[in-house]
Amino acid sequence: MATHRYLTKSRFTQGAECAAKLHYSGDRAYFDRRADDGFLQALAEGGFQVGALARLMVPGGVLVDQADVDAQLAHTARLLQRQHVVIYEATLAHEGKLVRVDVLRKRGRVVDLIEVKAKSYDAAVDGDFRSSRGGIRSAWRPYLLDIAFQHHVVHLALPDCELRPWLMLVDKHARASVDGLGQAFKVRRSAGGGVVVDVAPGTEQRLGNPLLIQLAVGDQVAEIQADSLPVGAAQLPFGEAVEMLASAGRGERLIAGVPSVTCGNCEFKWPSPPLPGGLRSGFHECWSRALGWTADDFAAPLVLDLWNSRRKAGFLARGLYKLAQLQADDLGLEDDEPGSEGLGIAQRQWMQCRRQATWLDADGLGRDMATWTYPLNFIDFETAMVPIPFQAGRRPYEVIAFQFSHHVMEGSGQVRHASQFIDAMPGVDPSRGFLRALMQALGQNEGTVFRWSQHENNVLNALRARLLEEAQPGDAELVDFIETLTHGGDRSAGTRDMVDLCAVAQRRYFAPSTRGSSSLKKVLPALMRDSALLRERYGRAVYGSAQMPSLNLAAPVAWWIAGPDGLPVDPYDLLPRVFDDLAPEVCQRLDDSLGNDLQDGGAAMAAYARLQQEELPASVRDAIESALLRYCELDTLAMVMAVQAWQEAVRS
Repeated sequence: MATHRYLTKSRFTQGAECAAKLHYSGDRAYFDRRADDGFLQALAEGGFQVGALARLMVPGGVLVDQADVDAQLAHTARLLQRQHVVIYEATLAHEGKLVRVDVLRKRGRVVDLIEVKAKSYDAAVDGDFRSSRGGIRSAWRPYLLDIAFQHHVVHLALPDCELRPWLMLVDKHARASVDGLGQAFKVRRSAGGGVVVDVAPGTEQRLGNPLLIQLAVGDQVAEIQADSLPVGAAQLPFGEAVEMLASAGRGERLIAGVPSVTCGNCEFKWPSPPLPGGLRSGFHECWSRALGWTADDFAAPLVLDLWNSRRKAGFLARGLYKLAQLQADDLGLEDDEPGSEGLGIAQRQWMQCRRQATWLDADGLGRDMATWTYPLNFIDFETAMVPIPFQAGRRPYEVIAFQFSHHVMEGSGQVRHASQFIDAMPGVDPSRGFLRALMQALGQNEGTVFRWSQHENNVLNALRARLLEEAQPGDAELVDFIETLTHGGDRSAGTRDMVDLCAVAQRRYFAPSTRGSSSLKKVLPALMRDSALLRERYGRAVYGSAQMPSLNLAAPVAWWIAGPDGLPVDPYDLLPRVFDDLAPEVCQRLDDSLGNDLQDGGAAMAAYARLQQEELPASVRDAIESALLRYCELDTLAMVMAVQAWQEAVRS
């Protein structure tokens, strides 16, 4: 029996956000972007490992793992006939509503419903999940909605039982007391394409300090169930909302969508209206029904695309759906012209609404560049944050800094890939080695250091806090080094505080194709289209030669390559595939676990998690590390390219 006949927990939460989504979620004819990166996300986020750890913390249970829903229901029903029982993935249903409870513990008439989440919990900050005004915080509401729905369905299925709902979360302040615990929960892809966690034998006897915390949420669940929920344009009592969503999920009714800010993250959304015969786009169909739009209406940029705005909900409520409808007053714009410090937020938004051409503040960039000291240093970090630590003494979700890349640009304009670091050896905490290597690399000169966005500053500050707490021999020198590069808290900027090129781009540069974003992945393609210098310099196979050395490329390459439309191909699409240099039988053994490309930081986190599995063949380990090195190298080269393009603009 197919689960799409039921209103499940995930579909309920989805429907509570937007009831119209239930119309698309059970139909494979619709594009669903959640299916594209599920396994990589599982590796990077660690949710499945946390679920497996929770079962070890509530031992003695029986796993309901049949593929067929009817078999799951029957198995659960037999187990519930026992006076005392613990069931993992207990499956219960009532009139079209179905739940799979992570951990169900029955003691006579008392039934504990334990919802396990990989989200971190800080008792001092999160408390009882309520804000200072007493309401449930928006960040926690989806998790509490999950358990509220489970409680509702189980109460209908087991009306004679006393139910106690719980959340089991990752304790942010716990410390692992055993080595190798994170490596004991190995993720792999099942034959059917799902995710399986293999737990190393004997792990239940060596868990050490508990990393998860179990919290009673009966009061919060009662509060949610006593409140109402939006279903389309209606506001209904909780029970009625559940029944209407269940009806919609079975296809018995279509609940019209109400355009809102949540539409910007719709899972069923093509970037543009789909072509006839292809997968359908729920977003475009939903807005077309609600607003009477045709495909032409979607050609213009939408209010949903407005960069860095908290006013979108108000715009939509006023019937303003397209950027072209917004006026200067809507954005709080006081002056149409940028000031001496470049674009402010409202000015950048206004450009996104009205400007059709690239804008660059050459004078402001010139002033910025006059403060830079050569040689210029460009750095980028790759990091991971895992819920189950790999080493004793580490906390859940502590930053693991395992890789950096470093390019240098001399005053003459010469560029070289100067240094790099990677350490993904299983059982080794790489962060101190990372810092020592970075200190040595940047100690070769006294030039300005550049990053792109806050990530590197935040990582170094997190490592500083750890070093101050642990105070091992040699840590004081590393702390001093970090403080020269960073700012934050009550500290003033260090003597060599890193320059954020993302902030420079935000103030000094705008291209329509970036949609207001100053992300490097958006800015680089725009600069490559606009800059004659980048086209001339990187249109030849020079990078990786003696003229522009690389630490990872075996032969020189060109990064400016025209696509079918004559525009440059995104350089990240030109990276060699991660497993191209391995024999086919080795690739097959990997079960396609990492996909074939490393295209973003999330994939790099997944790759690091995979590298912690000691049974990987050396050839596979080398291939993954090589792919990570090439990816990170391109990040710092992209920063170099941005500065080169801006230097050309300032000179001209």
